[in-house]
Amino acid sequence: MSRIRVALVDDQALFRAGIRMLVSSQADLEFVGEAANGREAVQLAADEHPDVMLMDIRMPELDGIQATAEIVQDAADAAGPGPRIIVLTTFDLDESAARAIRAGASGFVLKDADPEFLLAAIRTVHAGNAVIAASATRRLFEEFRATPDAVPQPTAFAELTPREREIFVLAARGLSNAEIAAAEFLSEATVKTHVSRILTKLSLRDRVQLVVYAYENGLVD
Repeated sequence: MSRIRVALVDDQALFRAGIRMLVSSQADLEFVGEAANGREAVQLAADEHPDVMLMDIRMPELDGIQATAEIVQDAADAAGPGPRIIVLTTFDLDESAARAIRAGASGFVLKDADPEFLLAAIRTVHAGNAVIAASATRRLFEEFRATPDAVPQPTAFAELTPREREIFVLAARGLSNAEIAAAEFLSEATVKTHVSRILTKLSLRDRVQLVVYAYENGLVD
């Protein structure tokens, strides 16, 4: 089985050393490089093509939000998948975390999270799911909530089948594939296929972008 390629971006050398040791200790993870600022991060992504990048927000030269946006755009320009980016933040929820999600990050993790949680986050994001500090999830997505009747229903959403719309709403509310399968009396494999088609039709990168899309367009309560 191929290992998940992980890169780290943080301006604190001691923190980088600890994360490097943690990631390298896992049989299914491979540490492929590190950077000390956002500008180096963009080059690191281009050179090493990591599967997952851990990205600090506040750094010199280019911050983590700008670096995330550039990396996501570079991947789009190259028509490639690009790395999934987990933002590292000191605070439970700040405005910067919401901006990072908008820029294309797949979630955020607190810097003082347990090592096991960070490792699980890497694997979860690599699998295409979102990772957001549980205590901040609702407040985070309030940042994206549309004013009722403020925006028309997107044309692309109207093109989803009735079943896809049902699954979209459940996924946007944070249900896992297993939970959606149980609610809709489907197999997990079928749900995974539906979610993949939904992401493709709506031109979304992953499930966290699906949630943002739902809230921004007023598609969930």
